[in-house]
Amino acid sequence: MPSLDDLLRAAVAGVGGSERTGQVEMAHAVADAVERGEHLLVQAGTGTGKSLAYLVPAVQHAVDSGHTAVVATATLALQAQVVDRDMPRLARALEPLLGRRPTYALVKGRRNYVCRHKLEGGFPDDDADTLLELGEVDRAASRLGQEVVRLRAWAEQTESGDRDELVPGVSERAWRQVSVSAQECLGSRCPMAAECFVERSRAAAREVDVVVTNHSFMAIDAFEGRALLPEHDVLVVDEGHELVDRVTSTVTDELTAAAVRAAGRRAGRQAEAAEALEDAAALLEATLEPMAEGRLTGVPDALALALGRVRDVARQAQSELKPAAGEEPDGARKVAQAAVEELFDTAARMLEERELDVVWLAKDPRRGPVLRVAPMSVAMLVRERVFDERTVLLTSATLELGGSFEAVAGTLGLRGEGAPRWRGLDVGSPFDYPRQGIAYVARHLPAPGRDGTAPQTLDELEALVRAAGGRTLGLFSSMRAAREATEELRSRLEDTDIVLACQGEDQIATLVREFARDARTCLFGTLSLWQGVDVPGSSCQLVVIDRIPFPRPDDPLASARSQAIARMGGNGFMAVSATHAALRLAQGAGRLIRRADDRGVVAFLDSRMMTARYAGFLQRSLPPFWPTADRDLVLGALRRLDETAPPPLPVAEPTLRGLTGAVAGTSMAAAAPPVPPDAARTAVTRGHAWGAAEDEELRDGVALGLTSEELAESMELPLDVVRARLDGLGLQAGTGPTLTFE
Repeated sequence: MPSLDDLLRAAVAGVGGSERTGQVEMAHAVADAVERGEHLLVQAGTGTGKSLAYLVPAVQHAVDSGHTAVVATATLALQAQVVDRDMPRLARALEPLLGRRPTYALVKGRRNYVCRHKLEGGFPDDDADTLLELGEVDRAASRLGQEVVRLRAWAEQTESGDRDELVPGVSERAWRQVSVSAQECLGSRCPMAAECFVERSRAAAREVDVVVTNHSFMAIDAFEGRALLPEHDVLVVDEGHELVDRVTSTVTDELTAAAVRAAGRRAGRQAEAAEALEDAAALLEATLEPMAEGRLTGVPDALALALGRVRDVARQAQSELKPAAGEEPDGARKVAQAAVEELFDTAARMLEERELDVVWLAKDPRRGPVLRVAPMSVAMLVRERVFDERTVLLTSATLELGGSFEAVAGTLGLRGEGAPRWRGLDVGSPFDYPRQGIAYVARHLPAPGRDGTAPQTLDELEALVRAAGGRTLGLFSSMRAAREATEELRSRLEDTDIVLACQGEDQIATLVREFARDARTCLFGTLSLWQGVDVPGSSCQLVVIDRIPFPRPDDPLASARSQAIARMGGNGFMAVSATHAALRLAQGAGRLIRRADDRGVVAFLDSRMMTARYAGFLQRSLPPFWPTADRDLVLGALRRLDETAPPPLPVAEPTLRGLTGAVAGTSMAAAAPPVPPDAARTAVTRGHAWGAAEDEELRDGVALGLTSEELAESMELPLDVVRARLDGLGLQAGTGPTLTFE
């Protein structure tokens, strides 16, 4: 096995980079942690090249030991960056030294892939007014119909079935028509298991050196015991500061009256409890409507009655939907089972009132009252399920707060009695932040209020964007603020060639590519853009942050955590709210300088960054930009940058993916597809898989002159299923007996 230094030098040369002290230090620390079996937290500033610093030792370990290493990123965008950009070049560079090309695979949740069985009509439509069958879709009727037709055509061409490969994207509603959740999937009982995009990609991933996934999928694998990832002894968590939030989201459950009604519709005629579910939904809705938003310190009697009703009816429906012995569930029954099972589990959990669970009510403008439950802390869960039985390496540009890793370590369960061994390392950043960037606080603006963005703040934003000539990434604390600013500036900037794009108008990856490609484009959005957006060069010379990203004062989890810390004698605000804001600010400001020749301004439109008592703590969380509150100086600097800016850097376009999710032709992974089911299918019609024997029985019945009703009764199948299969085979059922006996 070549030395780590030799492999790292080859990898750096392969990507056209140069050796960086922090990168070398981090790579050796990762290799040492793997060898010792000791967990590692590495703070690596932007520009360190941390992906190579963990990928090279991960590949070295996998090739040497024969054990897979798993890399989990915070977002799908970061995941794609590792798979599309980093691993292909790394694999080519290391092949001569290792004697073979390292292999890798991309693994995502089931909802990210097309379901072939659903395309064939194996599941009921998610929307009652949506027609899925190709012959029934009116191509000109609606955007939805056109999107579904395009999805069908794409599904016949794609090798991976991965949604990210589809450009331009489609609406979420259209995507639901061709995908299923893990709970709805028929698994090995699916008649199209051998052709399943998900199963084929996961089979291919079992034999590779490095599997790339995201935090949420890794958390599902760890907490729900589904064994979705291959066995591994090394786990790298990139953007590790996000892990706790991602895990919390994974173990958060919610309940709405609409979800109860939807479960009832899905149960349909398959369960007598379907009507009772509608009644339970009405009771839950009537109970939740008058209740105030916020945390529930206990479950009121009326709510306990409504939750008990949902739980009991869901349990009854579960029993009725259970297939008879030897009977295989079809798609419709499986969807119904998944829906009522989720209702039962969530209602039962809320009624348990576990000590560390927080229950709260939110009022969604579209969905109505939403009841949620989540653990106050996931520290012990993370310790037991993530850090046990594997070596974990967490890395991020923001793991060290106040000069220590202790705060982040505590949220991960790495402090206290029984905590596993770990160490922290800060390898710094190669960038000269004071010379490359300006941190500007608009001190003259009023402090942000709750009544939307102040006119003075919009004036300031307009002036900054005009001076920059576009080139602006706007990071907002809420989608309402992002949309308001987008619409206002579109109106104000009609006299320019500046283009405004807002999160939600297309897929994030598509919007970021448009932003990177056109220097006159501005991209506004919220949380998804605060991290993971990597747009080096002249397209991003201004990052605007509208306000300090504190958790909302009424955020139930944040307030519960603050109160718990205060009861133990700590400072709840600094430990929870200020720490949350510091992490977000550091991540957001880090979007500006991505390369050694980048220049620009980070503008804070919140005067509290200079005036509040906690301002110093927040400022110390930022990269060490040159600070100022001089508006004229900043506007002048932006104009000069715009006038002298080079053209935007080339933008990598989406590409076709292979079975492993890697760019087609770049991975050497190979694995046999899953074994097909014993009974070969001839087709799937209305959710029923037809075998050769059933088709023969159908033909015999037609030859005997049986009516479609008699055929359905004889074969114990729904009438519409039999009629659809008759049409598919070009058969004509009989019209009844030809003789009349009197």
